[in-house]
Amino acid sequence: MSLSIAGMGWITPLGRGVDAVWQRLLGGEEATAQSISSAQNKKTYSGFLVPNEALKDLPPHPRLRRASSISRYAVAAGLDAIASARLGTLKLDMNRLALVFAASNGGVNYTKRFYHGIMESGAQSASPLLFPETVFNAPASHLAAILGINGASYTIVGDGAVGILAIKMASELLQNQSLDCCLIVAAEEADWVLCDAYRKWRLLKARPPIEPFNTPPRGTIFSEGAGALLLTRAGAVKIDAIHAGGNFSHQRNASEIVEWILHDLRDDNACIITSANGTFVDLAEAAAIAGQSPGSMVYSPKQALGESVGASALWQVIAAAQALINKRLPRMVRAPAHAGLRFPDGSNGEVDQNALVLSCGLNQQAAGLRLSI
Repeated sequence: MSLSIAGMGWITPLGRGVDAVWQRLLGGEEATAQSISSAQNKKTYSGFLVPNEALKDLPPHPRLRRASSISRYAVAAGLDAIASARLGTLKLDMNRLALVFAASNGGVNYTKRFYHGIMESGAQSASPLLFPETVFNAPASHLAAILGINGASYTIVGDGAVGILAIKMASELLQNQSLDCCLIVAAEEADWVLCDAYRKWRLLKARPPIEPFNTPPRGTIFSEGAGALLLTRAGAVKIDAIHAGGNFSHQRNASEIVEWILHDLRDDNACIITSANGTFVDLAEAAAIAGQSPGSMVYSPKQALGESVGASALWQVIAAAQALINKRLPRMVRAPAHAGLRFPDGSNGEVDQNALVLSCGLNQQAAGLRLSI
């Protein structure tokens, strides 16, 4: 079945808007780290956070008054994807639109507040206003209500590859002729609890920069935001193939899964948008690319935007689509020459008509897809 991207939305630490963020990436900009701390602990972490002005144009909807950050990011990205699709010839019927929300950690900030309220003052102090925001499908609920979606609405939970699996689910949903399109939204919010967990798992750096493909890996920086794709059966940017990939039992086995994905999706003329983030993921992807597609141009948006976990795969897809549309990739900053990979230098003419997305998550899940224009 034909599957295409009709609209995109992008909420990142570099701001909001697909074209605006892309231009900042092309200009070599990187997100500025902010301190993330906890009142219960003296530890402080660095994180890439969404600037407040990125959400200033959100509609004054009652559902957003007490919504968590992840819900607000999801709504903003989803509305932007709908708006960009409507700029074209696409006419949307909300009764023929499905929604799939992808998440990894959910509304951590509100979950923590709800938990602390119980621990400090007992169960009677837990606010029922906070509880709905602690469940994974809260963002999908808000977005569906605001858009007036009465049909199918799903939430998928996974790791960094969950966005690819959401796209695969959308392709299956659109086999139903009663649907015209599917809105995919993935979001993440940054919090001290998450930073502390990733640090204990030896995946997080104390401070920037992210150094992709470094040997040995030095760790990543957590970030937040959202990405959204409106998928239809016809459009300028086509999704030619989706590879659901699989799980790897140990970090050392990640390259086997990634190489399998790359083998099945391989196109010698395609650039590769990787999920390299300064962790073991980089080594797995580098080994797979060296074995399957050594001449391909390689780019990772995570060097500039950080590791957004649940939102990261859609960020990669948006970057791949923008590369195809603009025939250009941003320059890879601090990419080591000895990695044996080809990196873009920021000039024009670096991208042909195809792009691959490799998404390898930190919790042993990997998937990928191929785009064309």
